[in-house]
Amino acid sequence: MLKITVTTAILFLFSLSAFSQKANLSGVLKEGSEKTPIYNSVVALLTPKDSILYKFTRSDKEGNFNLKNVKAGNYILMTAHSQYADYVDAITVEEGEKKMGTIALISKINALREVIIKTGSIKIKGDTTSYRASDFKVDANANVEELLKKLPGIQVDKNGTIKAMGETVEKVLVDGEEFFGDDPGMAVKNLRADAVKEVQVFNKKSDQAEFTGIDDGDTKKTINLKLKEDKKKGYFGKVDAANGPLANMDSRYNSNLMFSSFKGKRKLSAFLLNGNTGQDGLDWQDSEKFGARDDISMNMDDDGNVSYEWTGGNTDEEPYVDTQNGFIKNTNAGLQYSNKWNDKQTLNLSPKYNKQIYTNNNSRITQTQVGDTQLNNTTSTVSNVNRSNFKLNATYDVKLDSVNSIKFTAKTNFYDTESDEFTNGSTTGGDGLLKNKQEKTFITKSDKESLFASVLFKHKFTKARRTFSANGSWNTLNTDANNFLKSSNESYEGGVFSSRDDVDQNKIGEKTNQNLAVNVNYTEPIGKKFALQFAYQITHNTGESNYLTYDYSDVTGKYDVIVDSLSNQFKQTITTNKPNIKLSYNAKKINYSLGSGFGFTSFDLQDQTLNKEYKRSYTNFFPTANFSYKYKSNSNLRFNYQGATKQPTIDQLQPLRNNQDFFNQTLGNPDLKQSFTNSISISHNSYSILTESHFYQNIFFRTTSNLISYNKDIDPESAKTITTPINTNGNFSGNFYFGYGFKVKKIDLQVNLNPSVSYNKSVLSINSKINNSSTLNSGFSIYLNKSKDKKYEFSLSNRFSNNRNSTSQNDEVKSFNTNNLDLNIGVYFREKWKLSTDYNLNSRQKTTDFQTNLTNQLWNARLQRTFKNDEFTAYILVRDILNQNVGINRYVYENIIGEERNDRLKRYAMIGFTWNFKNKGEKEKQ
Repeated sequence: MLKITVTTAILFLFSLSAFSQKANLSGVLKEGSEKTPIYNSVVALLTPKDSILYKFTRSDKEGNFNLKNVKAGNYILMTAHSQYADYVDAITVEEGEKKMGTIALISKINALREVIIKTGSIKIKGDTTSYRASDFKVDANANVEELLKKLPGIQVDKNGTIKAMGETVEKVLVDGEEFFGDDPGMAVKNLRADAVKEVQVFNKKSDQAEFTGIDDGDTKKTINLKLKEDKKKGYFGKVDAANGPLANMDSRYNSNLMFSSFKGKRKLSAFLLNGNTGQDGLDWQDSEKFGARDDISMNMDDDGNVSYEWTGGNTDEEPYVDTQNGFIKNTNAGLQYSNKWNDKQTLNLSPKYNKQIYTNNNSRITQTQVGDTQLNNTTSTVSNVNRSNFKLNATYDVKLDSVNSIKFTAKTNFYDTESDEFTNGSTTGGDGLLKNKQEKTFITKSDKESLFASVLFKHKFTKARRTFSANGSWNTLNTDANNFLKSSNESYEGGVFSSRDDVDQNKIGEKTNQNLAVNVNYTEPIGKKFALQFAYQITHNTGESNYLTYDYSDVTGKYDVIVDSLSNQFKQTITTNKPNIKLSYNAKKINYSLGSGFGFTSFDLQDQTLNKEYKRSYTNFFPTANFSYKYKSNSNLRFNYQGATKQPTIDQLQPLRNNQDFFNQTLGNPDLKQSFTNSISISHNSYSILTESHFYQNIFFRTTSNLISYNKDIDPESAKTITTPINTNGNFSGNFYFGYGFKVKKIDLQVNLNPSVSYNKSVLSINSKINNSSTLNSGFSIYLNKSKDKKYEFSLSNRFSNNRNSTSQNDEVKSFNTNNLDLNIGVYFREKWKLSTDYNLNSRQKTTDFQTNLTNQLWNARLQRTFKNDEFTAYILVRDILNQNVGINRYVYENIIGEERNDRLKRYAMIGFTWNFKNKGEKEKQ
């Protein structure tokens, strides 16, 4: 069978004209630079409508080829040879003789399997795949997300996640610049498709690699939207408003405004989103970006970019807002301004505001195994949260001259939270006898402020790849909290009441964390392909946590009796010096680097309350290695190894008891050591545009020594638990992901298959006795997708997964299955009307612990009608037609298995209207 390796010509959307007349097509193939004939190369004709092979032949010793008896019409001419880059061209064959003349091919040694395209909808050059946007038909006022769904090799799921060539897109740029930060969804949802001239897909190198010219293996799948020149002048936007039609019901509403204005290199965009249907809330990733959580630690790379990592726990006692559950009123507003002057000065400014009013009812059942004893806990919690956030990001980049540049970055984040939480719970033993009961009210008021500033200087020497950069940064996170805890806690012995502890306390917390870092980097080329990188980083981190707890006094009527056991003032200073050296090799197909850093870290911890000081020093080894092999266009194999340390947080170190939950208290440990993690990943990815198929695998393995885990001292009689962070060894995890996607062209059906397996072994300590916990997750998903412009859209997916857990405490294996079926259908009537519906079926297997098969269905529908060339749209939608929407989650980890339920917004209807507007002067010619 002919192996088609070309990746570009499946969507030449020319009309196919078929005639009864015949023609002969001839030409000669020669090597581009030497002009020598190319022998035995495949020369093929494809039909542009479906890329099906029509005729093919091979070139002779003189490079000549001749295709006889070709029907007149439009074709794709393609060549394929093992030593030369593929050539593709759209041609028209008429009756008689058609001579192509000499076609020059490029050796693959000089062009890494680049596809040379003279005309067409798609072209590939190196790692960049470009789509001509006007060749892909979308609705008149569609956004970029709808355009991306039409492009071969790009998929957008219902949650807005974008995949290109089988990889998740992490960045979306507009004319090479960020659009509202690094959130891919902002650009594709808020920009209009008809403003885009070209969509480029490529693997974006890190800022450091682009500057030095030395590939460090760190890339992100990126989409760049090149705007039409006439769209860089003027404005466009969207107004969308919807409201519940029934006045006597709890009304649902959404109102969204998006506006963009362009004038040359000046870009101004704004959005305002307001509603109470749960849209545009802070999800997990947004919580990190908005600085909403104190269990997120900040890290800085060589370019001063800040990343975040979850450190576990909820030690600041702030309520967690899960926008997938509960009821939320949300307001999001943002402004993006960018401008470039004389190609030397670039300013980006992005203020954002977010406000949430959130309520939720949560019920939870957990079973905890303690040796031969089982503890069953049931709790119900009602939460009310009112929080607001203001965030400002600004960058100013100046090219001082052709070899020097300086970049200033500033970020601010101000955060305010007020909440109250009421919890009712009880614990029983395996025999059903009551062990404890609790009623608790916790009121929170906290203010946070996060500030970040950095300066990055870059210098390029005359010699290529010889560079110098220096970066200094400072960031601080300050938290002020004023909390009130009232709880009634009853203990039972043999199911009979024995004692009661009432708590009425005011908790005042002040935390400050500052980090100062300086990083210098120098690169020196060694020959054409090798280079050395030298770096030195010094970081100085200081933190202070003052936490005071006061009991309520009946005598004074105030909270003025300090509780010494629940109060502490703690200070930490951590200084790290880290020299680093790395050897890099860069070629067209193969890139690799080997190196290591050496970290010299000193801790100075001061318990000011107990007048104790803890000092210690560590010397660490930070080895790194990465390898990539690009064996053809859009196909690569990667290997990465990294060793890294992780410092304990001030909350984990501070010897402070947290009694927010009387029967589940936590206590810090100043004797904690830092942990060290070895991580290895191997990934392979291959994509063919011609066949619209992708194939990827990923293997990941991680092991951590001195992992910061927890010891749980559990009293089986009272069911009271004291949790303390400790260091453990023997922890590791691994996972394997596999994906295969292809298109069945005869029926125009896209198919994706995704099996996965993950395994985690964790070491847990219960009553100072070490236990091992093993968790195995396996799953398989299938996705089918088919659509036809202005006719219909169809997608079907199913995900099956199995979760198994066991501990060394006993031989029992906890196992349960879940299955999720998702169906989406859209049908057009007379092009102006569209009926769309989606159906989701969630099934959860009953187990020995949970004797119920949990199944719920979610069915939504929407009917719309467009007017005036799709400028206006009227619609009606109904959510949760079957009135079964509820948040259900089953989980198993370590010695715990649980089930959690949350209220969700159930059946409602809305009538809405959308206006897509643009300045009339920019209206395209029909």
